[in-house]
Amino acid sequence: MDFSKWDLSNLSEEQFTNISMVVLLGGLIVFMAFIILDLGRKSGAGKFGTFVLFLALFAGVIGFVFKNLLVEFLILK
Repeated sequence: MDFSKWDLSNLSEEQFTNISMVVLLGGLIVFMAFIILDLGRKSGAGKFGTFVLFLALFAGVIGFVFKNLLVEFLILK
């Protein structure tokens, strides 16, 4: 996304939605990573157990990001 071309004083609904999705979903993904890290620490899972937690619980996030990258770069361009 090219945010440099957008006039922030007169955002359209589409521009606002695109900015909101990037910022808020990015924040949600980072927050989920901290939750998984805390879960691994409190459960005493160790390094390998924490890795397995990240792998299992982040599989959906990775799929979602991969799908959006495919749509953005392969289908729409």
